[in-house]
Amino acid sequence: MTDLLHPIDIDRPARIAFGPGQVAALGTWAVERRIARSLVIADAFNAARIDLLGLPGEVTVFGEVKPEPDIPNLEAALALALRVEPQLVVGFGGGSAMDLAKLVAVLPGSGQALQDVVGPEKVAGRTVALAQVATTSGTGSEAGSRALVTDPATQNKLAVQSRHMIADLAVVDPDLTLTVPRAVTAATGVDALAHCAEAFTSRKAHPLIDLYALEGIRLVGRFLPRAVADGSDREARAGLALASLYGGFCLGPVNTTAGHAVAYPLGTRHHIAHGLACAVIFPHTLAFNAEAVPEKTALILEALGCGGASDVLAASHGWCAALGIEMRLSHLGVPEGDLPRMAAEAHAIRRLLDNNPREMSREQILAIYRAAL
Repeated sequence: MTDLLHPIDIDRPARIAFGPGQVAALGTWAVERRIARSLVIADAFNAARIDLLGLPGEVTVFGEVKPEPDIPNLEAALALALRVEPQLVVGFGGGSAMDLAKLVAVLPGSGQALQDVVGPEKVAGRTVALAQVATTSGTGSEAGSRALVTDPATQNKLAVQSRHMIADLAVVDPDLTLTVPRAVTAATGVDALAHCAEAFTSRKAHPLIDLYALEGIRLVGRFLPRAVADGSDREARAGLALASLYGGFCLGPVNTTAGHAVAYPLGTRHHIAHGLACAVIFPHTLAFNAEAVPEKTALILEALGCGGASDVLAASHGWCAALGIEMRLSHLGVPEGDLPRMAAEAHAIRRLLDNNPREMSREQILAIYRAAL
């Protein structure tokens, strides 16, 4: 059976406002829908600039989103939503804020708790409007249907997927990313790259998504070095914002593979930011999978400007390191003694590893951690 004979469903936000200055579209959109009460879910930095959103009526802010949101963080946001009873929930920030906003839009008053909706398509519905405003270029969460929350008891990420969590409006205004620091720009840019590359090489890869995946990789290859070198480069910021959006398109119907599975314990156990964790792991899983998908791997390297490289690991690792990313786990505070436990946790994330183009054992994951140490 060819890939073209595999059925696929594509879901997108009802409206996507892309480009410099498009943050203004949110207020106009909310006025048109006669929104009188809004709840903005944001991190502390973005909570201080909600005036940019131009929302009408009463605006309440939950400005305590954590970099790796956990269940208590979500519960605090849900409690506020129950008090406010918003007509509109807005995610304003990176993936963490937008993921929490999705859950805040569907859970309060639904009779469902988080544990009831973990997994695919278990959310009963949504009665409030949902808008997402991205302020980083990496997660693509503004376009997707998934939300991830860490369970502190198990230190594992809980994944909720539902069409009810797709935004009514997604705003991608690259000017909002001009304030993102160089190191965060680099790491989140490689996260967008990983979304595209993993979807492109997945067992679930599909020509309809390959289109976005490969172009997303090309955009990262062209614009991420520029944005890291000069954060005020508005064209580079726009190129990365588009790459991130394309990565988000990849996540719904295809999703990520081993790269993200291996990266997750770095965040849940050692609080390494998600983008940085993905950046450290990306070259290792790309090289591991190369023998299973050699032609696609060659296209990825070509899109990054590394065409013709014979050593996949050296080429991709060097590309990431040239962005100034710290690529050693030991330098990020990961102790060698924790690697076996991390390997066991990563190996258990079957929803991602089962998508990988090559079987990956717990021992092979451990070898990747050791190589990255």
